[in-house]
Amino acid sequence: MSDIDPYLRPSFSLGNRLLRFLWGIVSALFFRTSLRPMHGWRRFLLRRFGAKIGSNVHVYARARIWAPWNLVCEDFASIADEAIIYNPKSVRLCSHAIVSQQAYICGATHDYNHPDFPLIAFPITLGPFSWVCARATVQPGVNLGEGAILGLGSVATRDLDPWTIYGGIPARAIKKRTNTRAAAI
Repeated sequence: MSDIDPYLRPSFSLGNRLLRFLWGIVSALFFRTSLRPMHGWRRFLLRRFGAKIGSNVHVYARARIWAPWNLVCEDFASIADEAIIYNPKSVRLCSHAIVSQQAYICGATHDYNHPDFPLIAFPITLGPFSWVCARATVQPGVNLGEGAILGLGSVATRDLDPWTIYGGIPARAIKKRTNTRAAAI
């Protein structure tokens, strides 16, 4: 049937699907059931599946990571409970980047103008000291500059400038943020 209808063809290789299946089992049995302060254990599990994880990274038990092998978290990055990282391509959280509760980092979409409706994936980078607030969404291929903040429930449809606070749907610059990194030097 998939030879007849291109919509039925899988977007990912069998190997990728099997690895995600295995990650789903490990995640359900060992990651999601771990106690809240067990960040080291969750870092260990993510690393076993290919994630590049720095020191003091906090990924909470109810965070959903689609493909750990496409996740890079630099030192002191944080992914809260119920945050979703959909990462068919690389998602990078730079040092001190935060993804809050129920935020959605979406790394792919479909080419709706192509007759086969293929999946197209994009890398995403959340700059150092950036913050994706609760229930906010970062669309495919959108990057946050250093210190950028995407406010509560906002949707980033284009790259966010450094040290700027954004809000709304689509997100628009609201005001500049104090560069806390420069203030600490």
